[in-house]
Amino acid sequence: MIELVRPTVDLLQSWWEMVDDFGVEPIHGSSYRPGQRESLQDPAAFEEWVDWLGRMEREDEALPEGRVPSSNRWVVRGDSVVGTIAVRHSLTPSLLVEGGHIGYAVSPRFRRQGVAHAALGLGLRLAGSRGIDRALVTCDVANVASARTIASCGGALEDERDGILRHWIATAPWQVYGQVPSGASGVGGP
Repeated sequence: MIELVRPTVDLLQSWWEMVDDFGVEPIHGSSYRPGQRESLQDPAAFEEWVDWLGRMEREDEALPEGRVPSSNRWVVRGDSVVGTIAVRHSLTPSLLVEGGHIGYAVSPRFRRQGVAHAALGLGLRLAGSRGIDRALVTCDVANVASARTIASCGGALEDERDGILRHWIATAPWQVYGQVPSGASGVGGP
């Protein structure tokens, strides 16, 4: 069963296992950058970072330039972090081109198991709870698997801009009980 949970220090070990699984590949929707690894190895720094991820949801939080309030969640199956997802509450001109409302990533060893479909469906439910009626979800033109996942969740391709496919998905169908993808459960609160 797939769940979206708020980042927590309780999943620290599983988080690092997921990060290691990605290697040098970017972890979309995580707010994690590889250059942070050394500093985040300190448990106190990791706890502070997890707290910051939670504060990013607050509309009154002072965020770095270019950042918008967002709901960051870890994609969890059982007791393992298997991916990340971020639901951005609004779009900047940059996010309108690349990034969109929802960014997500699934750990390489958990791909092709329905995790991305379930996580994106739960992310769309979370976006709807944040007042987003239509969510923009983007992917690289070469990322065929992600484009298929987006389409399977109702994504309608608007266009391609500089190698980025831009899809819009209505969130309303995901708000209806029973429309959550098979194998998915919850979104970690609004």
